[in-house]
Amino acid sequence: WSEASAAARAARAEERFGPVAQWTSIGAFRLLTSLPARSADDPAVRALLSPAHRELARTAEVYLDCAGQAGRTAAELGVHRQTLYYRLSRVEQLTGLDLDDGEDRLLLHMALKARRL
Repeated sequence: WSEASAAARAARAEERFGPVAQWTSIGAFRLLTSLPARSADDPAVRALLSPAHRELARTAEVYLDCAGQAGRTAAELGVHRQTLYYRLSRVEQLTGLDLDDGEDRLLLHMALKARRL
């Protein structure tokens, strides 16, 4: 039952899983759905998750989903690369995280995914 419930939560959170997801297909969401509610909130990311910074949060998530590829991210967001770079620098200023650091990227990516669960 818990696996089915976790898969359903992931399917609601992530459009690419479709209306019904299988436990084996939800990837990192298997870990995220096993965490207690709100445990993925990190003080560094809290400000970015506020409604005032929704566009910056989306920019960061798409950038991380695109494996840090600026051209691909800019195309998906429909913005110029310079706009993307500006937004990413704002994300770093707001969070104090370094998007060139793997652990910081992981923390930010997981927090952005977890907020939708």
